[in-house]
Amino acid sequence: MFDALSNRLQDVFQSLRGEVRLTPETTERVLREIRVALIEADVNLQVVKAFVDRVRDRAAAQDVQASLSPDQQVVKIVRDELLALFGDAKGGLATGGPRPKVILMLGLQGSGKTTTTGKLARMLAKQGKFPLVVSTDVRRPAAIEQLAVVAGKAGVRVFDPPGDLDPVSRTRGALVEARNTGCDVVIVDTAGRLHIDDELMAELVAIKDVAKPSDLLYVADAMTGQDAIRSAGEFNRQVGVTGVVLSKIDGDSRGGAALSVVSVVGVPIAFVGAGERLEDLDAFHADRFVSRLLGMGDVLSLIEKAEEVVDSSTAASLEEKIRKNTFSLGDFRDQLRTIRKMGPLEHIMKLLPGMGQLKELGAQKPDEKQLRRVEAIINSMTPEEREHAEVIDGSRRKRIARGSGTSVEDVNRLLKQYDEMRKMLKMVGQMTGEAVPEAPRKKKKKGPFSLMR
Repeated sequence: MFDALSNRLQDVFQSLRGEVRLTPETTERVLREIRVALIEADVNLQVVKAFVDRVRDRAAAQDVQASLSPDQQVVKIVRDELLALFGDAKGGLATGGPRPKVILMLGLQGSGKTTTTGKLARMLAKQGKFPLVVSTDVRRPAAIEQLAVVAGKAGVRVFDPPGDLDPVSRTRGALVEARNTGCDVVIVDTAGRLHIDDELMAELVAIKDVAKPSDLLYVADAMTGQDAIRSAGEFNRQVGVTGVVLSKIDGDSRGGAALSVVSVVGVPIAFVGAGERLEDLDAFHADRFVSRLLGMGDVLSLIEKAEEVVDSSTAASLEEKIRKNTFSLGDFRDQLRTIRKMGPLEHIMKLLPGMGQLKELGAQKPDEKQLRRVEAIINSMTPEEREHAEVIDGSRRKRIARGSGTSVEDVNRLLKQYDEMRKMLKMVGQMTGEAVPEAPRKKKKKGPFSLMR
């Protein structure tokens, strides 16, 4: 979603390289480009004007370190002011409060509210909580069944009393059920409409009065842009909103809603959803978001994603193999599988610092199909070949290619890349300060025609 804005801002910073100092003329040129970039990204006009004015004031006051170059000065000012757009509030849920904690999910129809309910319940379950979900959307066909399916995939309890079609009664029953079964969080998936009406607001207020929620999360479809922000403001005025969940930020819309929501609505962004998978929900961190937007990567989020799919024993085993230079093709395949579990490769690559600059080098987007081809090639090998790649001769390469549905050239390319990786990992192992022995090589069996080869 934010690729266009991120690329435009990075182009602005790139244009400043080579400048000796930040002059008023240069500042105004840069501000014009930033203003256009933000407007094209569908950022609220009042937010754009206030943002540009603050950047101008700081640039004129030279409120930066003298050791920084002009492009570094602008990056620092823009980064600080982008962070200021999100305020001091932290993402996630409110802390403390009575037990069970109650979370109301608010939003218009089609915003992704039910899916987000399942994602949030799964996240809380992984944190050691015991969530219970309930739907109060008794008018939309199959809404209750939809939540039951999502909850089943997330592995969380769902409260669905047969025959009870009163939203307030279902909410009250869910609270009683949570107390009786030891659930410490109740997530209420409320009804939505195609537009805001008085009947919906009255129903939400009645549910709020019964539930006494600690969090009222408005789920905003980020692809609807400023319309989502205006609706969030109206919900906040009539019902009260404690946080916004931006869903579908992996879409192809311009993304200005994320930069406008805090200033316009007056409530923080609590979570962001970037995918259809149940694990694609993250607590919002303004500093990480801004770093990604400016092409600086997000190493902390990358580490958190890695920790979710890699346990300590696996990491220790991998470290040992790297130190001893025994990293095999089987280990290589396992690492590819781990990377794929972390999410779409393109999203993972964006978390690495400097990856946004690869577009200047004509780098192509990562190919998920290529990873699957590599895994297929390794799966077509015997256990002996995966552990001792040096035994793979010409006839074996042909057999592996046939078994994986690839070509001998693909197999050759993989083996060459693996050999280069082994050399690199050997250097990494030697940098630990230990004497790393050469990995034992298995001797090839000599056939009757080996001397003729």
